[in-house]
Amino acid sequence: MQISHNFDAGSIEIVSADQFENIQLRIRPDNAAHFAQWFYFRLQGAAYQHCTIKFLNAGECAYPKGWADYQPMASYDRVNWFRVAAEFDGEVMTIDHVPLANSIYYAYFEPYSYEQHLNLVGQAQGSGLCQVSCLGATVEGRDMDLLTIGHEVESDLKVWIIARQHPGETMAEWFVEGLLNRLLDPQDPTSRALLDRATFYVVPNMNPDGAIRGNLRTNAAGANLNREWLEPTAETSPEVLCVREKMRETGVDLFLDIHGDEGLPYVFFSGTEGIPSYDARIAAIENEFKALFKLASPDFQDEHGYERKAPGQADLSMATNWVGEQFRCLAYTLEMPFKDNANLPDDDYGWSGQRSLRLGEAMLSAIYGVLGKVR
Repeated sequence: MQISHNFDAGSIEIVSADQFENIQLRIRPDNAAHFAQWFYFRLQGAAYQHCTIKFLNAGECAYPKGWADYQPMASYDRVNWFRVAAEFDGEVMTIDHVPLANSIYYAYFEPYSYEQHLNLVGQAQGSGLCQVSCLGATVEGRDMDLLTIGHEVESDLKVWIIARQHPGETMAEWFVEGLLNRLLDPQDPTSRALLDRATFYVVPNMNPDGAIRGNLRTNAAGANLNREWLEPTAETSPEVLCVREKMRETGVDLFLDIHGDEGLPYVFFSGTEGIPSYDARIAAIENEFKALFKLASPDFQDEHGYERKAPGQADLSMATNWVGEQFRCLAYTLEMPFKDNANLPDDDYGWSGQRSLRLGEAMLSAIYGVLGKVR
């Protein structure tokens, strides 16, 4: 039996792997920060063996409530992922599973590799509708890819979408893949109508370093990028710095920041009600946008979510709040679950990459519905 993690986004600490019925692991924290929740590893040599895999420090992780009613993901080929049973006693999370092949992967959520990211960027450019540019470099020198789709004329509405500030929230890039697939489809009437009136600026992965390292929330310098928007620096958060500069160059009329939530088993928005400039106009657009998104996707709901911030109490170091205040625009954080969606549960797959992808497709219908009101 062998356990390995030396691959893109791989992450685990091995305590003991001598007995199938008592495999002991620890979830590794981010490389330069204390956040621990993401895991991704390969188990070999255990075909048809009853494996008991214990995550000894689950109760000490960043979001221990995230393990309640949670089922890890597994795959034999890293293409088709499914859920496996697990229990959490408040301290240890335990997987009981019998692999049906000699090589199997287990992960916190369906991974989205850097190779997939590069393929996504290349395929988008190959559509003939998308321009790819590099906004700058990450802490470790990787490209910050920007996809620009539209005519880029002054009269166009400017729609900005960023994803994966927190690299372990891989459902965010699955979402972007779905959105791009539809937006770049010349046979889709909604996409054609959108691109007649708007230019889209899309950053599919805000945190390539953290993604490759197998981090949950931070970049290679240990910075939580979604707390860097007020005062980003070239040393610790160049990823945010270069995106902010481009936003100031283009302007923003509608902004979406795509995330995943560890604890809540729902798809929901978090808005800008706590920023100083929030007013009745933005509130009305928000309400219409949510209603349209509900019609576009039954996976979305607005009954469960984060507590609304009191007026003036928003944290302006967060992307959605900073953008909403800076550009006086509709700005939303979209959250998807690591668990299943309690509104439409799926016992085999739970919330998945494919469901995230479909949600990204549906988002374009909601954007189209409010396009005439966001400026």
